[in-house]
Amino acid sequence: MNVLLFSMPDSFEHMPSVAIRMPNGALASLAGNVDAHHRVGVADLVLVQTRVRETVERLVEQWAPDVVGLSVMTFQRRTAHRLIRLVRSLAPDVRVVVGGYDPSLAPEHYMDPVDGADFIVRGEGDVTFRELLRAIEAGGGYEHIPGLSYRDGGEYRDTGTRPAANLNAGEIRPPHRASRVLDGYTVLGRAVDVVETSRGCTFDCSFCSIIEMRGRNFFTYGIERVIADIRDARDRGARAIFLVDDNIVLNVRRFEALCHAIIEAGLDRIDYIVQAMTSTIANHGATLAPLMRRAGFRYVFLGIENVLEEDLEFLQARRKNTKREDGRSAGNASLDAIRHLHAHGMYVVGGLIVGNPEDTQASIEANLEFARHHVDWPYIQHPTPYPGTPMTEAFRAQGLIETERVEEYDGTTAIVRTRHLSREEVAFLRWRAERWMKLRHMPVAFRHDPGFVLRNARRMAAHTFRGSTWRTWLGLEDERRAFQRYCAIRERERDYLADLPRDRLTRDEPEIAVSGSIDSRMSSTAK
Repeated sequence: MNVLLFSMPDSFEHMPSVAIRMPNGALASLAGNVDAHHRVGVADLVLVQTRVRETVERLVEQWAPDVVGLSVMTFQRRTAHRLIRLVRSLAPDVRVVVGGYDPSLAPEHYMDPVDGADFIVRGEGDVTFRELLRAIEAGGGYEHIPGLSYRDGGEYRDTGTRPAANLNAGEIRPPHRASRVLDGYTVLGRAVDVVETSRGCTFDCSFCSIIEMRGRNFFTYGIERVIADIRDARDRGARAIFLVDDNIVLNVRRFEALCHAIIEAGLDRIDYIVQAMTSTIANHGATLAPLMRRAGFRYVFLGIENVLEEDLEFLQARRKNTKREDGRSAGNASLDAIRHLHAHGMYVVGGLIVGNPEDTQASIEANLEFARHHVDWPYIQHPTPYPGTPMTEAFRAQGLIETERVEEYDGTTAIVRTRHLSREEVAFLRWRAERWMKLRHMPVAFRHDPGFVLRNARRMAAHTFRGSTWRTWLGLEDERRAFQRYCAIRERERDYLADLPRDRLTRDEPEIAVSGSIDSRMSSTAK
């Protein structure tokens, strides 16, 4: 069969396409795990954000797909519904499959009798999708495939949960990068790819969807397979690699072994990006940080989450952010982790979450001040009520969720208010501070990639400060006016496929005007 797999064009605010365009690793993994006789194409629509409709139309015509699959996150749900409508208008007989975090945790939103998907893959999709294609070819037998919801006449049936795969058992084959039909993946001008060395996490942070999607577990690929995967990405042109593991440092000894293996394989000339817990880096940084740098690690995303103990308690993230000395708790690990990384020439992407239920302006400013002084690139988000998470239940119980428009659930649009601040004020405080932190990183980026910065500095600055004008710089208008314009721009940026005729949009999708978003509600405070 001909199979066409799409990831959505919607991107995070902190990952502007001018600087970062990452591939969807899950789709390449799906392509690598179907039976070999299928013809599979993978299209990451983040590469064509200004040409989504024409790209989809061209690929559907060229590919003549029997099956179209979509990988969807919660804030991409509206775009996914529109894309389903577009695909079906182009290929009425196509089977539509959806998967990813949002369909897994909120499958009911893909079960519309007219506009829903034919199949919903819940949880890990590598094996489920393989078995689904076999069943489609056989003309049935979907009820025997764990991890699947499927349309049966006018209703949907659920086959139960598929356990998380034991990655060392060999059931999951390597990704098939040759299936990608678009190109242009870059990070700061360098060709980039993604590699997965493990899956899962055993912590229970209240904001995270991982546990809800796959349970509390941690499975790893063998080091030899990981090295082969890195080499494949390098041989296909990657000069930077993002290790996309949920929590790669959960097993410190294994991570050290991986670093040694990268060095021994001569793959240490690649720039590696990785996510890490502050506690692990703080507790093992004296030996781990220099080893990471020798292996080629350049940017480390630290899950700082928050610098205030009461907020860490709400986020259920205190344990993973605690330094240990002689087996005892010795306070917040963030500063020690940052010092270890900086001492060995690595840059810190600081992940913080502000706007928690008890946050005041002072508590938010404390976190912003920490980011100003200690992190190299801020990745500051707001708590977001993703489907199924404990945080969502807590916010609902407290009546703090102020919008159900999931296209705004991108992490940097405030969805909830605190007991002391409106969601508009929370978002404004982050926006006002964060722009200047990002600008401060420009010299670092220049030292590392001078050619890219020289070519794109104006575009990067324009993106970071969009909404601001000369009146803003001269102090002739309240900054909240610039924030209003920023919100309106952000609203337009995430409105993909809006040019479809109304009868090709999701039937129950409301007409959304910019006046209905966060920017209009700022007017009462703007001067």
